[in-house]
Amino acid sequence: MQPLSVTPAEAKALQMHLRSRVRIEALNVSAVKLVAGVDTSSEWHGSYLHGAVVLMQIEDGAIVEEATASAPAPFPYVPGLLSFRELPILTEARRRLHRSPDVVLCDGHGLAHPRGFGLACHVGVAWDVPSVGCAKEVLVGEYAEPGPNAGDWSPLVLNGTVVGAALRTRSGVAPMFVSPGHRTDLETAMRVVLRCTRGVRLPEPIRAAHRLANEARKAAKIPSS
Repeated sequence: MQPLSVTPAEAKALQMHLRSRVRIEALNVSAVKLVAGVDTSSEWHGSYLHGAVVLMQIEDGAIVEEATASAPAPFPYVPGLLSFRELPILTEARRRLHRSPDVVLCDGHGLAHPRGFGLACHVGVAWDVPSVGCAKEVLVGEYAEPGPNAGDWSPLVLNGTVVGAALRTRSGVAPMFVSPGHRTDLETAMRVVLRCTRGVRLPEPIRAAHRLANEARKAAKIPSS
């Protein structure tokens, strides 16, 4: 991958422009058969990226396909602009799949982002596929602690607008932060996440993509610069 010819300021402006293409609408979860999990790995903020896409059956968690790609990072590590760093390598990995997902789960945020256009939004708009952000840490907004049981949730609110949810995916553990990316709404995004969480905190497609990306990084043995 070649470095992207945009500055951080230009990238922020592009996020604001692309935000208008995001569609927030209910997803027919009963029609979802294949869920993709995506993630990347690098040495600590390193200059070389390894992207992974894992395609999984929502019904039983069986892996249907998986693919990786590795290349120099096209954009520096800048909080709030991670999609410009990660989307190109994830797109290259996705090209190596033979089947298409019905929905994509991203280890990152969707609408719950300073400019309302996190990684899940960028992936969804670029790939024209329903997408959901499912992050381990809150980026923006305020929330009340949800109830203690799996499925309990509370709204994540930014400037008076609900942009996501703090969702308890497993009883007694810290919540995940779920937000719509593209062609989903909050209710159906949470339903997808809960269907993909099998007794652990993180949805299985993202867990599988995380493992695969790390395996690709270790196999490559390319140090960061």
